[in-house]
Amino acid sequence: MAKDIKVAIIGVGGVGKAFVSQLSNYTKKNASTVSVSVVYIARSRAALISKDYSPLPLTAFVSEELDAAGTEPLSVPDLIQFLKASGSEAILIDNTSSIELANTYPDILSAGIHIATPNKKGFSSEEKLWNDIFAAAGNNGGSGGYVFHEATVGAGLPVLSTIRDLVDTGDEVTKVEGVFSGTMSFLFNEFAPVGASGAPKAFSDVVKVAKDAGYTEPDPRDDLNGLDVARKLTILARLSGLSIASPTSFPVQSLIPKPLESVSTSQEFMDGLPNYDSEIGLLADDAKKEGKVIRFVGSIDVPAKAVKVGLEKFDFSHPIAGLKGSDNIIAFYTKRYGDRALIVQGAGAGAEVTAMGVLSDVIKIIARIK
Repeated sequence: MAKDIKVAIIGVGGVGKAFVSQLSNYTKKNASTVSVSVVYIARSRAALISKDYSPLPLTAFVSEELDAAGTEPLSVPDLIQFLKASGSEAILIDNTSSIELANTYPDILSAGIHIATPNKKGFSSEEKLWNDIFAAAGNNGGSGGYVFHEATVGAGLPVLSTIRDLVDTGDEVTKVEGVFSGTMSFLFNEFAPVGASGAPKAFSDVVKVAKDAGYTEPDPRDDLNGLDVARKLTILARLSGLSIASPTSFPVQSLIPKPLESVSTSQEFMDGLPNYDSEIGLLADDAKKEGKVIRFVGSIDVPAKAVKVGLEKFDFSHPIAGLKGSDNIIAFYTKRYGDRALIVQGAGAGAEVTAMGVLSDVIKIIARIK
């Protein structure tokens, strides 16, 4: 008999749309073993609700249908009751970046509803929320719902599953180092490529190219402040066994010039950025004279309980120096692997690969449901 699963999806932006498409393909291919019915789809101000729990159609026009629905989203308590009343196992897909929704994860899990999400906020904010989430979850034998968040670090790359496997099998992680932001990877691979000759590009020009291509947030300061990388490092450090109060509790280097931190618009920031090209240009020149390049990285030294995010110099031969495009690279140094790191590398951003990471978590949950 096929397992009966009800699914609620919150967030149908780029990742959400890609997830809906991938989930539709998955359900068709696996219809003989699992019945997956999406019964609730919502964005911030509209929702599609299947009151009789029949499957909502998963089409490429979900966002347009939401706009036409005119139905207010359910509150989290009402959504919990709606899913519980179905009588089936239920999975909530949170494709948002909402801390407000993440704050309710313990209540959702305590109600026996499972969660799969790329939302970093719940796992990288205050440590109490992290503890409350996993105290409520059924991942470690508890009675709550399962929670998986592979796509919070490295999108579809197997970063979190790798570190969990290392720790769960008794290995000791000693150091984690890498490029954790597709945006920052692209910026520095373009700005300071290995073996480049001639005059270097202006950093502001590279930022403009990245912004125009959609690699940065609408306001590039949201990438250049380093907080996105700090959130990912917080998650990995906690999985490595470190107690991290928040992503602002360790050194995080911001690449936003001080005078531009408080300008009111993204355009003002972009207009002012060329005035500060010489500062970062000098760092790149100094590194080049040493046969090195600068890259924006995060690192975790587990024995020293030290986490930091910022610019570092790397020899031309180092794997981090040789990255291309917007790839991520994460190196795990452990007792078993010794000086030869276990490396995970590949596309660490993008709607399709992020949605893949979320769907892989859904599949993990389905496999655990009896």
